Amino acid sequence: MKTTPSVLIRAGLLGLALGATMASAQCDPDYSGVTLDVGTRTRPFIASAIALAAKGWEKQTCGKVNILEFPVDQLYQTYLGALVAGEGKFDVITYGPFYTPDFAPYLSDMPASMRGTESWNDILPVYRDRLMVWNGRYLSQTIDGDQHILYYRQDLFANPQEQQRFKEQYGYDLAPPATWEQYYQIAEFFNRPTANLWGTAEAYRRGGEQFWYFFTHAAAYTHHPALPGSMFFDPDTMDAQINNPGWVRALEDYINGLNVAPPGALGFTSADIHNIFAGGSVAMNFDWGDTGVNAADPKTSLIPGKVGTAPLPGSKQVWNYKTRQWDAFPEVSRAPFLAFGGWQAAVPANSDHSEAAWNFIAWLSSPDVSGEAVVTPQAGINPYRDSHFRNRERWLKLFTPEEARLYLDAQLESLNSPNAALDLRIPGHFAYTQALEVQLTRALNFEISPQEALNNVAKAWNALTDRFGRDRQRAAYRASMGLDSEVK
Repeated sequence: MKTTPSVLIRAGLLGLALGATMASAQCDPDYSGVTLDVGTRTRPFIASAIALAAKGWEKQTCGKVNILEFPVDQLYQTYLGALVAGEGKFDVITYGPFYTPDFAPYLSDMPASMRGTESWNDILPVYRDRLMVWNGRYLSQTIDGDQHILYYRQDLFANPQEQQRFKEQYGYDLAPPATWEQYYQIAEFFNRPTANLWGTAEAYRRGGEQFWYFFTHAAAYTHHPALPGSMFFDPDTMDAQINNPGWVRALEDYINGLNVAPPGALGFTSADIHNIFAGGSVAMNFDWGDTGVNAADPKTSLIPGKVGTAPLPGSKQVWNYKTRQWDAFPEVSRAPFLAFGGWQAAVPANSDHSEAAWNFIAWLSSPDVSGEAVVTPQAGINPYRDSHFRNRERWLKLFTPEEARLYLDAQLESLNSPNAALDLRIPGHFAYTQALEVQLTRALNFEISPQEALNNVAKAWNALTDRFGRDRQRAAYRASMGLDSEVK
């Protein structure tokens, strides 16, 4: 039988139709023809996790993901400029929660269908109920669970000779420090430059996430368990508290750390801290969860199998801003600090693909996808779901059972603490931290005293608050700290 051109055409059209139907059936939901522009920081951290998740989402939905990467110190201005201009440059943006107050007017609300689900209830409350919401609106999804946590060399701390020597010298057992005083005593004990071993290392470089390390010290002395929301500002007046004696003590501690740090410490960034601990050259430090994962990875670490984790040190004295006195506690008061607070993903209101964008965010943050990301070295994703902590077998890909237990227990204890300290989250965050880092750097270089440096910061912060509007800033600060809008 001879086939005519018309028959061929009809057959071809039928084949195309069948192919389209089959493609559609394979796409659930079907976002064929949709390309999402997703903004994030430069790889490897965060961007690599997004790229890995994007491959699965593209296969599932037939959509495409275009990842736009920027240096982390350029994200704020890049995003804000695009949002204010209404350029529609991004369908998804990923950022720290402290930028939410500035971004909020330009973001879309999370679809109601994403809330109240099993996946939703799996997110730890400190992230779900505090950092994903602004002024009653759910504007973002946590995709990373950041906090500062203590790391130490198990092999050093468990060594019988070291334990004996330490007890003889300091009068108590060698163990992860309960207070910052103990922290520096232990750092002093292990500080042995001739053996290429130093006590600790912190980030000191301006622009290298310096201020978060300082805030971690300050939380122990200024986050009063009976006075929520008073760490950074007086929540009633919005007067800066950063020059009170608690903050001064914290800065003195921070500066003293230079005495037990490797050479060049003033130039250290948070990225350097990861590598220094994994390289085995410090006895302990504190940092984000990335350090634990990277230090446990035998491909990049010199101390796999030796990684210990513990909650941050605290203090038996906490400054009371109301009485202007130190309050003494019979037990150590710990204030685990949620430095940064974990990366968030949000959808600009002017996105042309809002539905697909939120679907991608749901995929990226889903228990299975995020569960693989948290155990992937260099991904930069730390646990933020109950399931991340429950499914401990997954962690044995990297950790020994003891390492996994210490790592997960320390983080979960901190995240569930009723005295967990939240990061500064008000409009103009960038301006406040810039003013702080100028003075921190001067103090670290011994140009001015800690008190003088923080007096300068308080003056600058109060001026910024007045410029932005004191009533507006007070309302935002109280909301960010979980306080009601009424001033008591």
